[in-house]
Amino acid sequence: MFKSTPNPPEPDDVSPYDPLDPKKLNEAADRALDHYLNPLKAAIPPRKPSTIYLVAPDIDTETLLANACESLASASVMASDFAGMLEWPHRNTMLGIQQVIMLAELAVSRALDRVDPQA
Repeated sequence: MFKSTPNPPEPDDVSPYDPLDPKKLNEAADRALDHYLNPLKAAIPPRKPSTIYLVAPDIDTETLLANACESLASASVMASDFAGMLEWPHRNTMLGIQQVIMLAELAVSRALDRVDPQA
């Protein structure tokens, strides 16, 4: 049988590159994976919180919960009073907002009871 195309040329036995070293390939793969999956934590600057409204980091949990409970109670009263000034469609919306605030106040109050059960 006669082929119409010639055989491809034989590759050179002498390559400008060294033979593939499995250890070097493994190291390269690890570097690539670390680059994409484990970026250096030093490359990401730490988040610096704004100090305009700063809660002191050494305040205990009980004080924070008590303050949150009082704030939610105040917001609930304000929303309830404001709902009394509104007419039907907007009043129902404001009462719904007031109920969500009240439920948050109850949750914070329960958490406060767990932190300081003596009170």
